[in-house]
Amino acid sequence: MLKKLTKTLCVATACAVVAMPVLAADGPLRGNLRVVIGSSSTGGDTYQNSSIIAEALAENIGINIKVDATGVTEAYKALGRDKRGNTVMIFHDQAYLGNLYGVKGYADPFESYIIGPTVAINPGNAYLVPKNSPYQTIEDIIQACANDTQIRVAIQPGGVSEIGYTALKNAIKVRYPGKEGNLVAVNTGSQSDKNQLLFDGQADLINGSVQANEQYTRLPEDDQKAMRFVWLTARKETIEQAHEEGMGATTRDDLLQFVSPSASVTFDGDKDFTFDKEFFFLYNKDMDPAIIEQIDASLTEIFEAGEIQETQKKSFFIPNFKPSAEAQTYLKDKRDQYEVIIEALQ
Repeated sequence: MLKKLTKTLCVATACAVVAMPVLAADGPLRGNLRVVIGSSSTGGDTYQNSSIIAEALAENIGINIKVDATGVTEAYKALGRDKRGNTVMIFHDQAYLGNLYGVKGYADPFESYIIGPTVAINPGNAYLVPKNSPYQTIEDIIQACANDTQIRVAIQPGGVSEIGYTALKNAIKVRYPGKEGNLVAVNTGSQSDKNQLLFDGQADLINGSVQANEQYTRLPEDDQKAMRFVWLTARKETIEQAHEEGMGATTRDDLLQFVSPSASVTFDGDKDFTFDKEFFFLYNKDMDPAIIEQIDASLTEIFEAGEIQETQKKSFFIPNFKPSAEAQTYLKDKRDQYEVIIEALQ
């Protein structure tokens, strides 16, 4: 009876056994792996996304993985110290945007580290106004600047928060040369700091996210904290991959009103600017290439199995796996595109 049961279980789990990578047994990754992230928050999107990936990798390879919310500076230090490959990093586009903006502590990641695979997109990078604002759309913001009204934008300088502000300023410059100075950055810190500036009437527009700010869009207009989306930087194709129910009380169709082409912020007069906040691995420059191959192989099998995509989408992430070689080329091209508008305004 025991032999019969064992045989039945083996048949039932045959696909899972076959799906386990050869490198799980023979690869160099053994024991423990530390994943440092460019965030000090365990409640933010970087930690949440990294935890989903780490859990899947740990199960697939058969090792222990810990996600450590060290923040940017400490994450880079830890990565730089460990050539063995027991420490890897997960971060997002700020890794190269911080360098382009000249933020202290941000080396060129393509020169100083090895870029690993991409794993997901957070499609929620957003810009919001008070719900009782006279500006109903992002076009209204552009026109206000064209008519010499100063628009104050609360951002956290030097990365993902700033790139949309730069793009908007560039769009005004392209369409109404000389008027881009009417869009003014109010540099601040965390999302709560940006929110507070809006609550206090010290900003007309803020950078936020669908995840962090959607709750405020449900408040009645007479509430001091009530907000309204006017622009999402994500590509239309990215938002279309989200679940139909969207986030909170904001459906996918609602969100599509705030992306290009419905909400247009031109890049060069011909095409619109878009930006997907993407998460990817970074490795020590001298790490064993076999570890890169092992992680690539494991993630390939995980994403081919299909379960992780559903887990990501439940947390409002869009699956976007690209193995290391493909990710390196893709992210370099992306970096070069945004470098154009950053340099044009410096």
